[in-house]
Amino acid sequence: MASATETAALPEAAPAPARRLPRRLVAFAERAALPLLLVAGWEAFARSGALPAALLPAPTTVLHALGDWLLGLDESTQTYSGHWVPDALASLTRVAAGYAIASVSAILIGIAIGWWRLVERTVEPTLQMLRPIPPVSWIPLAIIWFGIADKPAIFLVFLGAFFPVLMNTIHGVRGVDRNLIRAGSMMGASERQLLTDIVLPAALPSIFSGLRIAIGSAWMLTVTAEMVAVKSGLGYVLWDSYYFLRYDIVLAAMISIGLLGYLSDLGLKALMASVLHWQKGTTVQGR
Repeated sequence: MASATETAALPEAAPAPARRLPRRLVAFAERAALPLLLVAGWEAFARSGALPAALLPAPTTVLHALGDWLLGLDESTQTYSGHWVPDALASLTRVAAGYAIASVSAILIGIAIGWWRLVERTVEPTLQMLRPIPPVSWIPLAIIWFGIADKPAIFLVFLGAFFPVLMNTIHGVRGVDRNLIRAGSMMGASERQLLTDIVLPAALPSIFSGLRIAIGSAWMLTVTAEMVAVKSGLGYVLWDSYYFLRYDIVLAAMISIGLLGYLSDLGLKALMASVLHWQKGTTVQGR
């Protein structure tokens, strides 16, 4: 048993937040290093005069335009000044609507195709013929069917997000270990119980991979739709500012889309970590 003197000499354990702080700083530095290097290189190249400043605005110029677009600092972005939030919400609403419809329908259809042979034979060939058609080729029909409003944009987002989720869901269902199915059947599980308690949980990693791919496609398609079929949103501002040769606003819109897409993916990663908590410590992903 240690004496009182020896006990007093032992160093106190650092508080948990103090121990975590350096690790968080290191992680932040690792994530920020490449973006900062790219911005620094962009700034140096823009200031070098290799291209006219009007064609390649420096990052500081773009950030000023983004700040005015967001907060209405000095109205240097003219009609866009202070309207970033409504523009971002318009795009976010279209992405959320099309993505939600695509995700739910693709997961249900994907499970049906992966589980039932009859559905595979009757439905999958048609979907596989539709899959190679670029979503942007549907724009003329979308405008004819839905007009100039939110509906064509939501339809295009749906097309862009549907097939990644569908294919990954089919792959996840078909990749379920047969031994798990046999074990469930031997325990007396019904077909519904096999699907909900064995097949769906086992396919979730693949489904989440499809969902993450689809969210990027959803943002790309909503911007494309806003360029031609809608008169609001980040894509519309990007295209409209291009006509007026405001490349600082064009780049500010691109940055906004990239940040919102990144935040959307972070949300999906957090949801995936919560749902697939059993993977922590058992897979490379759960390190």
